[in-house]
Amino acid sequence: MATPEPDEIVDSPTEWVAKHVRRYVESDGRDGARNNGYDTLLITTRGRKSGKLRRTALIYGRHGDDHVVVASNGGSDQHPAWYLNLLANPEVDVQVGADKFTAQARATDGEERAELWTMMVSVFPVYTGYQEKAHRTIPVVVLRRTADVHDG
Repeated sequence: MATPEPDEIVDSPTEWVAKHVRRYVESDGRDGARNNGYDTLLITTRGRKSGKLRRTALIYGRHGDDHVVVASNGGSDQHPAWYLNLLANPEVDVQVGADKFTAQARATDGEERAELWTMMVSVFPVYTGYQEKAHRTIPVVVLRRTADVHDG
């Protein structure tokens, strides 16, 4: 039986993000894991409408063993597509530097969100301005590792 081709991954439609993602992937995380002074990871979600794999780069923080990301979308009134995708399918692939793993994603709320929001604002203070201009509560997402991914 032939091995099925892996799903093609579609990178962010935002050109500067797509360039960052390509640098990250091509260097196995050596170029891109820090971007403009911030730690970044790659997250791949399954498109809730298209079913395609979609990848983007995000600033992250750490809370224990978990990675934490913010669905800021630059302070837009709309949630980013990657966030809507993980709500529909919370199993995501993550790359942090050369470390690749599958994670279960979940949006936070209440006290947990407040605590993690404060932590993420300390990582990237611009989030405060994004929240002030957005007419929505910006989600904070926890990524909990479930399995390592091994290439080849």
